[in-house]
Amino acid sequence: MPILNAKLPLHPWLDPRTTRLPGIQPITDDSWIEPCDAYAAQMAERDRLILNCPDLVHALPEAALPAALELYDRVVDKLRGTAGFVVGADSVLRPDGVRVRLDRAAPLLTLGRLVQEDLCLMQRVGEEHALTAAVLCFPASWTLAEKLGRSMLGIHIPVESYTEDLARRVQRLFDAIRPEQPLWRMNFHIYESPDLFHPRREADRHPKAREGAYMRAERQCLLRLPQTEAVLFSIHTYQVSLHSLAPSDLAALSALGVMQHAN
Repeated sequence: MPILNAKLPLHPWLDPRTTRLPGIQPITDDSWIEPCDAYAAQMAERDRLILNCPDLVHALPEAALPAALELYDRVVDKLRGTAGFVVGADSVLRPDGVRVRLDRAAPLLTLGRLVQEDLCLMQRVGEEHALTAAVLCFPASWTLAEKLGRSMLGIHIPVESYTEDLARRVQRLFDAIRPEQPLWRMNFHIYESPDLFHPRREADRHPKAREGAYMRAERQCLLRLPQTEAVLFSIHTYQVSLHSLAPSDLAALSALGVMQHAN
């Protein structure tokens, strides 16, 4: 069965804050980790992927371990104050009733079973920030193995709108992120398949969506970790049936020319 949300928290194709790239906004309520109505179903899928194919959804080179451990401590501490979570000395009871053992020796895999967000660590390598580690269960047409170690420009090679000028703007943004001020943006994609685990290599053709497809939106947050200075790039995936959107939403998408491909 498709894993769907009852609704999207925001329609990014309509909101002026998110329609212009990169569409970055400050987070004012500490909501960089935020469970949604699809928590139980999404977490069951994350559990399945982490158990059955961890090499496809997780990468943690030794050099990124200090940043991963700092993130682990930060997220577990955040969950102590998040409704629905019961954080104990050696385990966490999730809002869906599943108990997850806390394992600091596997920081990203443990976090991947606690929160819906995919967690990507970006660290400065030379003049740019590069993807150094991640737990990525719900890729939207990319693969972790192919992108690991690349800069933001290298990660976005097949995305025509991600120009060198935009890459420079994003790098300046990464350099300016302050630990006390996390940021967010939101994008959207249209897919024929409802699969949340949707990897695609750069050389593979992206199939066009057809009528009856799904709207997939990502709330992406950026958070500076003060000790290692790594930047967390988190991705919370929301998905609804395209048919559930209002006619005005569909008209706006059609007017933008994005009904047949991802943004």
